[in-house]
Amino acid sequence: MLKRAQEKGLATLEAVDLREWATDKHRTTDDAPYGGGPGMVMKIEPIARALDTLRGDRTRVLLMSPQGRRFNQKMAEAYSREHHLILVCGHYEGVDQRVADHLVDEEVSIGDYVLTNGALAALVLTDAIVRLIPGVLGDAGSAAQDSFSTGLLDYPHYTRPENFQDWKVPDVLLSGNHAAIEAWRRQRALELTQQRRPDLI
Repeated sequence: MLKRAQEKGLATLEAVDLREWATDKHRTTDDAPYGGGPGMVMKIEPIARALDTLRGDRTRVLLMSPQGRRFNQKMAEAYSREHHLILVCGHYEGVDQRVADHLVDEEVSIGDYVLTNGALAALVLTDAIVRLIPGVLGDAGSAAQDSFSTGLLDYPHYTRPENFQDWKVPDVLLSGNHAAIEAWRRQRALELTQQRRPDLI
């Protein structure tokens, strides 16, 4: 989908190397933390220089961070309407706190766990956002019915064959009765959400 979006001219994706904005001979982008402790911290200066170069009038800057607001479908929908997003990827022990305090618009987390670096989280965000840009998906209605888009988990989907090892497709889906099918789908989505994610109801 990301390739299709770019080929159609619906999105432009670019990965930039933060070392381009480092000024020492070793192109350093991290250093030991003040106060001691394990690991390294991403330096503020290369990030600030990069943002000065890349940020435009209609840019929103997001920092991938376990401390951020937990990413969800509503956020993906909102970000898909943005003109220009910059995703800052932390690494090691994270980034200098002054980046979060002064240089970004929002911190975003993809879940309650820690990755080796923020690039993986940024890719998750990018995929979730770009697929919502009009024209990227083959069927525009697909995204509108996704899990979370309606506030519920998605209903179960089936395709051919009708019977596989005596596991049968529900009769209602073969009935041709569109009202009954819609009611079944709504009921199953509600049941699944109640069973697996009651916090959404």
